Amino acid sequence: MERLANLEQTVINALKNVSTATLTTILLKKGLRNVWLRGTKPIRPGQPRIVGPAFTLRFVPAREDLATPASWGSPISTRAAVEDMPEGAVAVADAMGVTDAGIFGDILCARMVKRRVAALVTDGVMRDAAGVLGTGLPVWCNGFAAPPSVAGLTFVGWQQPIACGGVAVFPGDIVVVDDDGAVLIPAALLDEVLAEAPEQERMEAWIMNEVEKGVPLPGLYPMNTETKARYEAEKAKKE
Repeated sequence: MERLANLEQTVINALKNVSTATLTTILLKKGLRNVWLRGTKPIRPGQPRIVGPAFTLRFVPAREDLATPASWGSPISTRAAVEDMPEGAVAVADAMGVTDAGIFGDILCARMVKRRVAALVTDGVMRDAAGVLGTGLPVWCNGFAAPPSVAGLTFVGWQQPIACGGVAVFPGDIVVVDDDGAVLIPAALLDEVLAEAPEQERMEAWIMNEVEKGVPLPGLYPMNTETKARYEAEKAKKE
């Protein structure tokens, strides 16, 4: 677990060169179909691909005696959770897909930037749009709404297993985000994905190059035996 809490820079660098689309293909081959977090859209185009261990936050439906502005000062609060976030983590918030109450605003996002949190991912929405954008924190969410979180949600804890965008997320799982959204790599499969991802990207780049040459798709994508042999031969020449 210590390794996952502090991802080696080599792991981060390797996965930064792998698209979330490629990752879903690799994980599909391993039998995992449900790894893309629904409703996680980049708040601005061109955000960098980001990799980090999941730091989870959990909301449940609002209950009037608990979801109040006074709860923001409670020991169990989003404020306390932010202060527990380690550098390089990707905060993943289970907001149950609620879109009429913003879970975080500009002040909390600014504090996350100061703590060097890598990104925030949620299946809910944010508030204080201009302010959040101004902090520069990379965010993937389902939009913006003016009401505060307590208008529709109760925050109940952090670093617990959660469901975000219909995907089970455990603390320390690896999250990769880019323009296609957020994809989860189960911690136990990290080494397998790292072993296969570079080759998958290399192969798809070669296929794209063949397409640009005018090669037709049948036998190319997916490769038949003849194409595979040609690919391996050309790869060997470059090694």
